[in-house]
Amino acid sequence: MIVLASQSASRRALLSAAQVPFEALSPGVDEEAAKEALRADGLDARALADALAELKALKVSRRVPGALVLGCDQTLSLAGSIGEGEERGAMIDKAVDRADAERILRLLSGRVHHLHSAAVIVLNGEPIWRHVERVRMTVRPLSDAFIASYLDSDWDELRWCVGCYRIEGPGVQIFSKVEGSQFAIQGLPLLPLLDFLRVRGVLAA
Repeated sequence: MIVLASQSASRRALLSAAQVPFEALSPGVDEEAAKEALRADGLDARALADALAELKALKVSRRVPGALVLGCDQTLSLAGSIGEGEERGAMIDKAVDRADAERILRLLSGRVHHLHSAAVIVLNGEPIWRHVERVRMTVRPLSDAFIASYLDSDWDELRWCVGCYRIEGPGVQIFSKVEGSQFAIQGLPLLPLLDFLRVRGVLAA
């Protein structure tokens, strides 16, 4: 049994489908405040995802001594562009509202970005395993009409997703190419995690 320091429906679904025994607890972390503090320290997108995943796991680990606690996080950074735009490496957060989601999708349109999916296991307040997986994602050019229709169709779910997409839903339509694991896109570097859990005896080898 592990403890998932998240209430993410996507991560819970991935663990359940893989038959990993777990319970989910909310970490109670102010993510926006934590992000701002870590960014002030100069962390890039990969390191930020890793640090936030560790923070969530540490927070829950204090409440469940002796348990393997899994913390996760994702960050998104621009990798390239067609024409002018924000500089390479700029990070994109979750949309604050519908208008912000439209802005984000226009920004991603026709560009390549990297999605960093981090997982950290903490035991008794000490990190004992970590993994960050990067996926390279190419967004096709998106029309304003498509963006409006797309947000209309799935807004209640998209509002919680970094990059404003769910690859397991209609969000797959925004991409022309994806290089990397779909599990990582859904919020969890699942295969490396399963390897670790087999080593620990949580799963049968």
